Amino acid sequence: MLERYFKLAENQTTVRREMLGGLTTFMTMAYIIVVNPQILAQAGMPAEGVVFATCISAAAATLVMGLYANYPIALAPGMSLNAYFTYSVCIGMNIPWRTALGVVFISGVVFVLLTVTRLREQIVNGIPDSLKHSTAAGIGMFIAFVGLRNAKLVVANPATFVGLGNFSDREVQVACFGLLLTLVLIARKINGGILLGILGTTALGILLGLARAPSAFISMPHPAGTFLQLDLRGALHLGLFEIMFAFLFVDLFDNVGTLVGVCEQGGFVKDGKIPRVGRALMADAVGTVFGALTGTSTVTSYIESAAGVAVGARTGMANLFVAAFFLMAIFFSPLAAAIPGFATAPALILVGTLMTQSIAFIRWADFT
Repeated sequence: MLERYFKLAENQTTVRREMLGGLTTFMTMAYIIVVNPQILAQAGMPAEGVVFATCISAAAATLVMGLYANYPIALAPGMSLNAYFTYSVCIGMNIPWRTALGVVFISGVVFVLLTVTRLREQIVNGIPDSLKHSTAAGIGMFIAFVGLRNAKLVVANPATFVGLGNFSDREVQVACFGLLLTLVLIARKINGGILLGILGTTALGILLGLARAPSAFISMPHPAGTFLQLDLRGALHLGLFEIMFAFLFVDLFDNVGTLVGVCEQGGFVKDGKIPRVGRALMADAVGTVFGALTGTSTVTSYIESAAGVAVGARTGMANLFVAAFFLMAIFFSPLAAAIPGFATAPALILVGTLMTQSIAFIRWADFT
């Protein structure tokens, strides 16, 4: 049955390779279980509820991608879009997080409509490549800057707007340790390097008395704080159209860029096009609608899926394992809630920095 559905032999893979690929993908992107609640909690959202929403929406969208599109590409709440949700919308514009969730839900419905009518593909194809690459680079810089701020490496300065932080601050020192540790793990190509870096930094913070150890390791999920808490009436206010457009705009580039990158690595691209691209785009549309209902920002494809493809994942079966791991992670919310901001800051800095790599593909010689 598995052979017929996922076409394992046709894709020159096995159940074992798909399982290994799924585990590798999950390990490389599991940091989102910790980082997403950290970011959205700053918008006033209950952290435990966001942990549940993060895991359940990631599992649902990843299953849709695997079962409907048959690609080994996992999905979860996007790093760029959760930062925009918190810092630009909720904090910058003073919009309540429930209203912002309503906007995310509406944008998800629009995603579905654009995908069904194939307008989404046409919109993306009509945007110049240089603009696509520069948008990804700009988002990466924004995420890295947020990480530098959370690590207190960048602080406010009345003369120059930003200044260097105080290195005598022990939180700054621990954040720098975490940055170095994560860099070493990534350079050594250790699976889950970012997640291990977060855990190592948290452990040092606990030893130095800068953070508290978790009160428990396992607990039952607490979805009530965010589940079905979106405010659709407030989101339908005319003044929020620009926010919905921003969610649409960023997700278009984020998701399509990831699909192209991972599919090229896996050899899925044929004649310059991605087969079943409409089904793949539907996965993040459904995930975004589901995520808004459960309580998280826009869901999108993860470039970390390339790690799973690199070790052999070639079909959507790998996504079954990724989804299963996300569902199990729901019960570890106390661990995620105990991780301090300075421990997740290195992850933000490095993920954002890696996103800026697309700046190399901008055609600088073409001034127009």
